Amino acid sequence: MEQRIATITRTTGETEITLALNLDGSGESTIDTGIGFLDHMLTLWAKHGLFDLTVNARGDLQIDEHHTAEDTCICLGRALDQALGERRGITRTAHSFVPMDEALALVAVDLGGRPYCVVQAEFVTPRVGQLGTDLIFHLFESIAFHGRMNLHAQVLYGRNDHHKIEGLFKAFGRALDAATRFDPRLAGIVPSTKGVL
Repeated sequence: MEQRIATITRTTGETEITLALNLDGSGESTIDTGIGFLDHMLTLWAKHGLFDLTVNARGDLQIDEHHTAEDTCICLGRALDQALGERRGITRTAHSFVPMDEALALVAVDLGGRPYCVVQAEFVTPRVGQLGTDLIFHLFESIAFHGRMNLHAQVLYGRNDHHKIEGLFKAFGRALDAATRFDPRLAGIVPSTKGVL
């Protein structure tokens, strides 16, 4: 079986990022973005998706976390797209509900090549750790558009913003794990009536 791995390097006037992804890993990760809460979320995402992920990001954190967080998620989306290749034989669509104490999150994905993102969530605090909660929407959008996927994420209910966001990232990892799995009935066929994704 062909290895589904990707390494992305992105250097701009604002950030310098190297990201390596193995879709068929065991959930091992080494994450260093300089944004503690983002590191925590990506670690959870990798663990629950059984993806191996290495991220080393340096950015203009003296300004704020926006550029570093955004560019990290752009790289993650590009790595997902590259590692998936022609997307032959994959299950393609999946969803996951994840409870996190009092919060419940749902994420559904379609790896059909059509980028779109809907995130429905309400946060009551301006930030969790060093990450602004208003950025959560944009981070999922960045992954979805650069990963060429349809991504719908929703916090059904909850009180604690940390729990809500953690539920979303865990659900995203689990949904992607299911969607990227090979379906033996497809036998290498592209899962689309169009014949291409």
